[in-house]
Order: sequence, then structure tokens, then C-alpha cells
Amino acid sequence: MLASRIGKLLREKGLTISLAESCTGGRLGDKITDIAGSSDYFMGGVISYSNASKVALLGVSKTVLAARGAVSKEVALQMARGAMRRFHTDIGVGITGIAGPTGGSDKKPVGLVFIAVISGKHAICTRNLFKGSRTAVKAQATAKAVKMVERFVRDNF
Repeated sequence: MLASRIGKLLREKGLTISLAESCTGGRLGDKITDIAGSSDYFMGGVISYSNASKVALLGVSKTVLAARGAVSKEVALQMARGAMRRFHTDIGVGITGIAGPTGGSDKKPVGLVFIAVISGKHAICTRNLFKGSRTAVKAQATAKAVKMVERFVRDNF
């Protein structure tokens, strides 16, 4: 299981991680905490589904939300940074998107998900377009985030 490899990597390197999830609704946190001993490296997460919670809990900029929308690279990065600050961790993850089946537009279709992973020195953010049902989009986004975290830790620490 990939989440157990992430746990092993984080533990070996003495790193901690926190999450800010929107469209995945806590699924990434669930995957990480399925591993016994995950409290050694997982400090917590926020499910910030509304814009108001993104601002209040994670410090996402109201200006950026107005200009770019909740489903954007900028917001995903700010969510990840906000989680990192809130939980005082080495790594933060931010996930925001449109799981569907409604809510999409021509510019931001259903299945669009931004996933950001950051540390004090490095940041990555991917734009993803997943297909399928709401459940399928959430599952694909979670799986992609797990892979991104593993690669991020391997490449940057």
C-alpha cells in the first residue's frame, strides 16, 4: 500500500505532514491514518469545504478566492501552506476541486482538481482532470495525492 510507504519515508526522514482537503472530504487523511503509528508523522488535517472555512481556518486570501476561484492552483497552494502553519509541520498538502456531478463550467469542468504539496523550500501543484462519478473523482484525486506526496518526499528530502 502506497500510504504505508509514505509513512515509512516520513518516519525515516523525521518529517511531519498535515492536510487541507476540500473535494476529497478527508479521504487522504483516512488513507494516511489507516497505517498504525501514523501519529508519529501525521499531525492533523482540515476539511475546508466552504470558502469561509478556507479563509478562517487556513488563511486563504479572500482576494485570491474572488479572482481565481476556490478551484485554482493559487488556492491549493495557500491551503497547503495554511495546513503546514496550523499544524506546524514540515509538509503541507492542499486539495481543491469539483467532484461533480454538478458545479462544473466550460473553464472549470467536473473532475478538475488541483493538488499542492509544499515544504519550507519546495512546492508543487498539479492540475488534474479526472473522469467518472463523484466517488471516482474523489478516489482518483486521493490516489494522485498519495503518489505526489511520496515523490515529493523522495525528491526533496
